[in-house]
Amino acid sequence: MAVPTKKRATVADLIAIQDCDRLEIIGGEIVQKAMPSWRHARAETKYGEILAPFNRKAGGPRGPGGWWIATEVHVGYGDEIYCHDVAGWQRDRVAKMPDEFPVPIRPDWVCEIVSPKHEKQDFVTKPKTLLAAEVPYYWILHPEEQMLIVQRWTAKGYLTILSATAEQTVRAPPFDAIEIRVGDLFGDDED
Repeated sequence: MAVPTKKRATVADLIAIQDCDRLEIIGGEIVQKAMPSWRHARAETKYGEILAPFNRKAGGPRGPGGWWIATEVHVGYGDEIYCHDVAGWQRDRVAKMPDEFPVPIRPDWVCEIVSPKHEKQDFVTKPKTLLAAEVPYYWILHPEEQMLIVQRWTAKGYLTILSATAEQTVRAPPFDAIEIRVGDLFGDDED
């Protein structure tokens, strides 16, 4: 006797939900993202400030540019749809700002800000999907532990190329054109 299988959620199922802004499809199921803590929300806000020199056209006096960077953007990876905390696309590869729902183009960089009780998604589930999609860089920012982990795609799996704590100043690929004081990502501004 065949065991009935549960129908996998689709983009249409997600869109049919009136307020789907904080929903994702993970493992074929619609999952609500964790409600962000103050630290999580502050870190997400700080990304916009710190990476502003990149979130523009390339060249010019205001910084290196060359990226589309967005927070809370839904990206499709086959049957999976993730609402990334922060994601970026290089403009030399993606000339027009990706504004479809979900974005069908894989990002060049993703950052997930770890939320309590969602660690498995950020450290295990999502990296497997991003690896299969060949997302070049995956950052994990852990507000509770005050830690940044930078990983680079390789055919064998993600390779951790940088681990830093709030006290450190780093040049973290792919944004290594500038120095980032890791504590600033958590809102620990020196000034």
